[in-house]
Amino acid sequence: MFKGVLLAMMALAMLAIATTAEGAVSVFGGGLAQDCADAAIRGEDDPKFQDSCTLALETELLDPRDRAGTFVNRGVLKLRRAAFSDAARDFDFAVRLQPEMGEAYVNRGAASIGRKRYAEGLSDINRSLELGVSEPEKAYYNRALAHEGLDDPKSAYFDYQKALEIAPDWDAPRQQLSRFTVSRR
Repeated sequence: MFKGVLLAMMALAMLAIATTAEGAVSVFGGGLAQDCADAAIRGEDDPKFQDSCTLALETELLDPRDRAGTFVNRGVLKLRRAAFSDAARDFDFAVRLQPEMGEAYVNRGAASIGRKRYAEGLSDINRSLELGVSEPEKAYYNRALAHEGLDDPKSAYFDYQKALEIAPDWDAPRQQLSRFTVSRR
């Protein structure tokens, strides 16, 4: 395949500009938890939606999966506002409730990347891929960001490629790949 990959880029400068990708969790049954899930899925970032999530967690009877999903969704809303530490706490709660929920790990990994804790992020994202996630392209994209943060551009390149292979219409990995120059030896 590639025997020496020369990757010329402004990795760390672009990494600061690049944003992580997050994945929401569907919640069933209606109510505030459903409103929270819908807001996370739609890409909302208004704090009022976080309030709906909080109220759902405080007042609604949710089964463990929906409760964990609501923590994930509230964390996703926090990620969009770059509240990485607060988001990570929500993902921690979700992992405690549902340790097999891949979305909790991929999002916790994104929060770690946002805090420049790349090794932690990489570990969580790898776990999310082992468990399975509904949007694996986001996991590969985030893992590429973690690899860049760990000064591993070759692995980053391959993960951006995988994200683009899974979601060929998604522009974010295509933009990241445009920074790379590949040469064969």
